[in-house]
Amino acid sequence: MIGEYNTSREHIILKEYGRNVQKLVNYIRTVPDKEKRTQLATTLIELIKQLAPVAKEAQENPQRMWDDLYIMADFNLDVDNPFTTPDRTILFKKPRKMDYPQNDVRFKHYGKNIEKLVHEAVKKDDPKELEEAAIYLGKLMKTFYSAWNKETLDDSVIVKDLQILSQGKLKLNLDKVREDNLFEKLYREQRKTGQRPQGGGGGNENRNQRNRFKKNRHRRRDQ
Repeated sequence: MIGEYNTSREHIILKEYGRNVQKLVNYIRTVPDKEKRTQLATTLIELIKQLAPVAKEAQENPQRMWDDLYIMADFNLDVDNPFTTPDRTILFKKPRKMDYPQNDVRFKHYGKNIEKLVHEAVKKDDPKELEEAAIYLGKLMKTFYSAWNKETLDDSVIVKDLQILSQGKLKLNLDKVREDNLFEKLYREQRKTGQRPQGGGGGNENRNQRNRFKKNRHRRRDQ
């Protein structure tokens, strides 16, 4: 007996329901009596609920199963639908294209979060709070840059970039920054504790997990 290949069979519109359900839908369409078609369609819905795995996801939304029934019938199904009969143009309407957010980062080596922090810092009115915010941001900027670049960033560059990002509202005295090592403290503290900065050019959680996995694997081998 020659087998029947899928390529020669009738096309399945919704493959998740299977070929047999598609055949039953096609049969219901041929029944001349509308009342009988409605009865068969209702029975088929109940059968799908018991047999089709996809029906489990539609239990809380029974209208979806009736919509799928119309889709499998190519919207050529005249029955008494307990729900609003679906419209082909609505169901297959292409979603509106979403505009990709254009968030241009002026200094990518600092990261987008630095710009957000600067935006919040400039809202302060107290000069002392502005200075404290500028120092803290300078520490973060140097830390983020040092985490992703081998070369050392001079403090003068950070002071200048901070003024640019804040449109001149966050100013620091370069001599004071260098004399008191204001931008070095956070970096040194994180170097001592082995911490990595968060919020800069990217995350390091996966890298830390891989390192811990390697250490544990070597320990098991040595045992």
